[in-house]
Amino acid sequence: MKAKLESITTDRDSSFRILLTPNLNEIFYWHFHPEYEIVYVETKSGFRHIGDHISKYEGSDLALIGPNIPHLNFDYGVKATVDTVVIQMKENFLGKDFFSLPEITAIKMLFEKAKSGVVFYGKTKKLAGEKLKQITSLPHFEQLITLLQVFNLLAKSNEIEILKARPIASASLLKEQQRLQKVYHFIEANYQSEIDVNAVAKLCNLTTAAFCRYFKKSTHYTFTDFLNQFRINQSKKILLQDKNVTEACYESGFANISYFNKTFKKVTGENPSAFKRRHLAE
Repeated sequence: MKAKLESITTDRDSSFRILLTPNLNEIFYWHFHPEYEIVYVETKSGFRHIGDHISKYEGSDLALIGPNIPHLNFDYGVKATVDTVVIQMKENFLGKDFFSLPEITAIKMLFEKAKSGVVFYGKTKKLAGEKLKQITSLPHFEQLITLLQVFNLLAKSNEIEILKARPIASASLLKEQQRLQKVYHFIEANYQSEIDVNAVAKLCNLTTAAFCRYFKKSTHYTFTDFLNQFRINQSKKILLQDKNVTEACYESGFANISYFNKTFKKVTGENPSAFKRRHLAE
């Protein structure tokens, strides 16, 4: 599926746009835009997919994404409550000469790093997340000051990972992204049935061996591990609908209870019954 170009308009009386908990967890929203975007998410766990980088986050996530880097909504597939703050801004949202100011040198370097996508962890993530959660309750001027404080915090932090994600800029990269989306949508449509990796490879016009190498390189997961992660996410939703473990197993595409229980614990750290009891109690 081709990444969707998102059209963004700033908030009224503001130089940037703020989104709170957009509730897109049921929607596969693979998109890009020329604006920078900072995202803070709080939930038990979820997938981070920015460009050709895919990884799992636990508890919370904080990312700064540069222009035209395709990314998936951070709450996609998450079945628990997701608290999200998204702020989007144009490169020159504070004027074309803003980054020329000597006081802004560190933030300018941060925005350069963001062109490859960056994520933050540790104390930096916690402090920046707290500020971002408060930002919508502030008047516009204080919102701007707080946002600059967040950028200053991130710019000075060593708790950072550069994702090396690439913006959509070439026909070959776009073709690669479209191929990956074709796989994801095939899984979405067929996860309840048996999925043959040979059929998926054929869908991508690759041999099975070439597809397995390509998928592992692109996602850092084997195809089987990724499919299991997807099915476990579906099974969580089914369990939280107060269905039993057997129903969750077969409705999410697993062929037997033993393998389902083993995979569920490997992915989540607890068995399906314990997961259901804990969440229903909460």
